[in-house]
Amino acid sequence: MTTTKRSTPFYFGGAASCIAAMVVHPFDLTKVRLQNTKGADKAGMLTTMVRIAKNEGPLKLYAGLSASILRQATYSTVRFGGYEKLKQMVSDGKSISVWQMLICSSAAGALGGACGNPGDVVNVRMQNDGQLPAHQRRNYKHAIDGVVRITKEEGVASLFRGLGPNVNRAILMTSSQCVSYDIFKDLLLKHSPLKDGMALHLTSSVLAGLVATTVCSPVDVIKTRIMTASSSDRKMSSLTVMSQMYKAEGIASFFKGWTPAFIRLGPQTIITFVVLEQFKKWHAAWHDRSLVTAKL
Repeated sequence: MTTTKRSTPFYFGGAASCIAAMVVHPFDLTKVRLQNTKGADKAGMLTTMVRIAKNEGPLKLYAGLSASILRQATYSTVRFGGYEKLKQMVSDGKSISVWQMLICSSAAGALGGACGNPGDVVNVRMQNDGQLPAHQRRNYKHAIDGVVRITKEEGVASLFRGLGPNVNRAILMTSSQCVSYDIFKDLLLKHSPLKDGMALHLTSSVLAGLVATTVCSPVDVIKTRIMTASSSDRKMSSLTVMSQMYKAEGIASFFKGWTPAFIRLGPQTIITFVVLEQFKKWHAAWHDRSLVTAKL
């Protein structure tokens, strides 16, 4: 199906994701707050954002930004870089099937989810801190402070709380986001007037963001609940959390925060893939210039 191109630096995907994270962080924070809202509270995205700005201050919409960047620098670097490298290994310069892309994305997603878990734990906690009573807040100064304090106060194992659902989510995210982007891009090139350029990248990434948000929402909510659980609830399994959510809040609870998740993931997917495509374009141009210079 899709033919892989020349090799690009491993870190391009992580760098593009860090840029995107800085833009969409307030929506990510709102999504975490909504996912962690228990009971019958029906507050929507805009209401929650206004409530945060009013009660905690506008800058609190960027709470945990350093942790978000740390997460993307680990999680997204590994999953994007791994996906591209695995595609190149599997295809060997030839076309690659959808099933092969799914296998590559699943493996890359699992590795990315494991590598990014410590940053994700700190990220979720820092974003959720303002929602807690004052005596329960952790008040991490920044991402590194969060990692150090969690290690000292709770042990290294706590940095990997929620690892199971996080890895599952990373597999789903990488598969639904990267593979659907490749598929939509290929289909649009073949069956629409769009050429390889900004319009194609924007359209493909919006569609990929829609698919990824819907596929990942249930696992994302469960992961958030586990990572922000109090010490008394620390040993709850994913299945226990799922069962409690379904009994107390119904099936809709698995899609809490879907709107801010899509509003965050849509622009993040767009920015990530557009920036990533630009990085690839600049790298190819630089590589071509280097070859020409070497021949002179």
